[in-house]
Amino acid sequence: MSFWRKKRVFALLLLTFVIFLFLSSTYVGRMLYPIRYEQEIRQNAAKYDLDPFLVAAVIRVESNYLTETESKKGAYGMMQLMPDTANWIIDKARFNEEFRNRLNDPAVSIELGSWYLNWLSKQFNGNRIAVLAGYNAGHGKVSRWLQENEWDGTLQNADRIPYGETRHYIQRVMYYYNKYEKLYGEEWGQRAA
Repeated sequence: MSFWRKKRVFALLLLTFVIFLFLSSTYVGRMLYPIRYEQEIRQNAAKYDLDPFLVAAVIRVESNYLTETESKKGAYGMMQLMPDTANWIIDKARFNEEFRNRLNDPAVSIELGSWYLNWLSKQFNGNRIAVLAGYNAGHGKVSRWLQENEWDGTLQNADRIPYGETRHYIQRVMYYYNKYEKLYGEEWGQRAA
């Protein structure tokens, strides 16, 4: 009996090890964390001087790559832009007027969202965490938090952000950003800055 029991324990340990290796593989990781619309993401990230994994992570958190999604608050498209924000972007950046009717089009959503991330990056001097907070809560609120020393703009002190939704949003985007960078960084020639 003892011999067979040892064999079962060994077999179970071996199986656990094989499963662990399989689950930690890049192939499985890419199945669990796919990046869709890669061409549009990479193209707009390059055009607007952004890290493509940041764009991909925002899309993953905002819509999980679903194109016809609308939030309870009325945000549209994969990058979940509010209509007022999308209209402001279209006017400010002088995009084609047709974009107003195509917010669910992945190419339009990614371009508008990427432009906005770039604009936020300029507003917050490249502070990625403040950019994400601004994308979620609005740049005016984040600017006020920073000016009034309510929050210092760091991930370490994100618990001081007044909005729980924004704190959680930043954590989720950074989680996916790190996954994407690890799984796709070498292939894409991108490494975290």
